[in-house]
Amino acid sequence: MAHTPLGRVVVRHAETLVKEALTDTRVVLINGARQSGKSTLVKQLVNEHAAEWRDLDVAYILQGARADPDGFVDVPGMMVIDEIQRAPELLLAIKAQVDADQRPGRFLLTGSSRVLALRTLPDTLVGRMETIELWPFSQGEIDGAPDGFIDAVFDQGPDLRHTADVSRADYAERVVRGGFPEAVARVNDRRRRRFFSSYVDHLIARDMTALLEIERVAELRVLIRLLAARSGQLLVSQSLGGEAGLPATTASRYLNLLEEVFLIKRIPAWSRNLSNRAIRTAKVAFVDSGIAAYLLGADARGLVRPGGQFGPYGGVRAHGARPPADLDGRAGGPLPLPDQGQGGSGRGPGKPPGSGRGYRGQGRIDRTAGRFSRTAAPRRPPWGRLHRRDRAPHGNADAAVRGSDEGDAGERVVGDWLNAYIRDLS
Repeated sequence: MAHTPLGRVVVRHAETLVKEALTDTRVVLINGARQSGKSTLVKQLVNEHAAEWRDLDVAYILQGARADPDGFVDVPGMMVIDEIQRAPELLLAIKAQVDADQRPGRFLLTGSSRVLALRTLPDTLVGRMETIELWPFSQGEIDGAPDGFIDAVFDQGPDLRHTADVSRADYAERVVRGGFPEAVARVNDRRRRRFFSSYVDHLIARDMTALLEIERVAELRVLIRLLAARSGQLLVSQSLGGEAGLPATTASRYLNLLEEVFLIKRIPAWSRNLSNRAIRTAKVAFVDSGIAAYLLGADARGLVRPGGQFGPYGGVRAHGARPPADLDGRAGGPLPLPDQGQGGSGRGPGKPPGSGRGYRGQGRIDRTAGRFSRTAAPRRPPWGRLHRRDRAPHGNADAAVRGSDEGDAGERVVGDWLNAYIRDLS
């Protein structure tokens, strides 16, 4: 049995998908954020096979892969290569191997960035490789229970009745905990926050700079915090870049990079009209609510206080929250959240053109107190409406989010039901 920070092997929903792919596909890639459990999942899978394991995070193994790609992958049986993005030149050698020997399950790869988006990629394995994305733990995976809530919502709609032993405080704790295995295993909040701090620092200093030259690190950190505050909202790169002090082109490149390393995920716009769906503005979701809460300085106790708000990233909109002192070397000052604009059809300060609906009340920043306050709740559930066609970044087939100004009346009912259910917990 593989060792994990939780002391037990967590059954991942993606395991079945990987097993199925290995039966009919020559190369299978498990792609996902660092520390999301890819290596642990692969160790469980290869127990059933006699596989050669190569970890490219080990310096001498990486050196050997770069020096002789063809010899590195020349093995008769199944081969596992961990962190393949470190040596993308191996993909050409793998292509030659699987073209000569077309047995399924020849190579099982893992990657911590979107491998097919690498600028140095010499060629792709089109038609030879299946990619399966692995996200942080879902709540069902953590609890050892099925994830069937979203399917039940769409099957039963407004007739759905649900009871749970989970209190509002428990929901808040789940939000700030997130789904990374290491964070879930740490019961001490201070130690968990240290993990989040190290994770973000490592992501910027190592993974992101390996993919793209980062000239403006300080502004990138501000951009990441702004994205955490706007999770679940429309992604307007020009507006975000302006507030972070970045040119629009640089902000766009940094946003693409953050998606490539699985820190954020774009949620395409939904519309019944296919043309509108293609051109409407996407929304952005932070992949892990724990990291987002850390970046906003939010904690579980603050969320359940009077005036605390559950917000876009499945958790809270920070109310009076300060950024962590260790994020940029300064004591936590006022969080630079933008004004969100007024409700109705008009546009308030900082509101993207054409976004239409806003909040009933006017958002404001009290810079003397370092607080962001709002006079009223959003018009609709802050995570947007739910839609079956797309899956949310939580590694299970039952989580789905979809935000738009158009949708079925049933979707609005479901959203209102969810919003009311959370309010009733208090």
